[in-house]
Amino acid sequence: MAVDVSISNPGRGTPILPILSVNFVGTLGFSIVVPFMVFLVAKWGGNAIVYGALAATYSAFQLIGAPILGKWSDQVGRRKVLLLSQLGTMLSWFIFLLAFFLPTGALMSVDNALLGQFTLTLPLIVLFVARAADGLTGGNVSVANAYLADITDEEHRTENFGRMAMSTNAGFILGPALAGLLGATVYAEMLPVIAALLISIVASVLIVYGLSESRAEILKNKPGLANACKVFGQETKEVYRLKGCTETARTDILKLPFMPQLMSVNFLVMLGFSFFYIAFPVHAATRLDWSVTDTGIFFAVLSLWMMLVQGPLLARLSGKISQRALVTGGGLLLGLGFVFLLSNSTWSIYAAAFFIALGNGVMWPTFTAVLSKFAGEQMQGAVQGLASSLGAAASIVGLICGGLLYTWAGPWVFLLSAVIIGAAAFVASSLRQVEPVVSGSGN
Repeated sequence: MAVDVSISNPGRGTPILPILSVNFVGTLGFSIVVPFMVFLVAKWGGNAIVYGALAATYSAFQLIGAPILGKWSDQVGRRKVLLLSQLGTMLSWFIFLLAFFLPTGALMSVDNALLGQFTLTLPLIVLFVARAADGLTGGNVSVANAYLADITDEEHRTENFGRMAMSTNAGFILGPALAGLLGATVYAEMLPVIAALLISIVASVLIVYGLSESRAEILKNKPGLANACKVFGQETKEVYRLKGCTETARTDILKLPFMPQLMSVNFLVMLGFSFFYIAFPVHAATRLDWSVTDTGIFFAVLSLWMMLVQGPLLARLSGKISQRALVTGGGLLLGLGFVFLLSNSTWSIYAAAFFIALGNGVMWPTFTAVLSKFAGEQMQGAVQGLASSLGAAASIVGLICGGLLYTWAGPWVFLLSAVIIGAAAFVASSLRQVEPVVSGSGN
């Protein structure tokens, strides 16, 4: 008779505050440069397309690194991989800072109908190197989600993923606000980058001293009693198997219930959001004539509203409304928010922020909770890594094409975002039931 040995479950008594703190600090370091990045790219010779390519560079290298880091976290532990990822981020901010001390003379000039006009400079090249370094070790989001799934029981899964999203948005509230304040000093864009470097150091310290290790434990020794036949020279065949010891293929992940639909939703949402992410800062700087402070205020307000939605509102809704309805309805509200961006009026822009916050705040934490359910306990890192990989692929397409489309079509690119998010909501509506994967099922 075959003996089935499953990976042991991680403890559920681990407090979630440390991982929320790590996530908050990491987001703070990232978001502090969002409001002025487009201005910095323009200062060093770039245009909207270069800005999109710069953002896509991070995603392109994350596409390589995230799946590897996700699988590695299943084997060596989440904490070690989170620390490695954060050290990579710290190195990237140091490289970023070096760009300010380099000459800005033109290395090459481009002027054509497809790419527009831009000048390639040495600081711009170093900026690309910095984003590549951060992207290569940028598996912190997927590993953090896997860590949270490890320490969360089924009853509190949606609630805790909502808290994780709240910590992300708290970072996005404070980051742009700090950017507006620091960017108004005589040091302009340099001071926020220094702040991001210091924040990444703080995040590394939090990981080292604040997080306990969490990973799928694989038995080190083979189970069973000593076989007396071996003592007498008789050959025997082992008839048990250790689950989790084999490499997880992407085809195995996609065989999990509803996983193709979930990965499709993940891809479409990241694609639609990437158009917004790359086009709106350019839109704010060129057509709305906003300053760094104006852009920072917008993102801070957007994140504040999103945090309120993901906190008290989502906690009330998650126990009364099905997860399928939350993901589908949230997606439709998110798409509606992008439609409001077609108008340049202030009330319409902030109405867009409200619906984006409401839709994304309801949809995304619920979606990540559902994804973690279907991943089960044995494949959290692999599933989260694949989701990050597909998200990175969507971001590459969205960020590069978003810059091109905004150059050609202006704010109509936001309508495309709305259509893509609507498609994601339609796919989500096909999830007939949301039931967790039973750990250890199967042979």
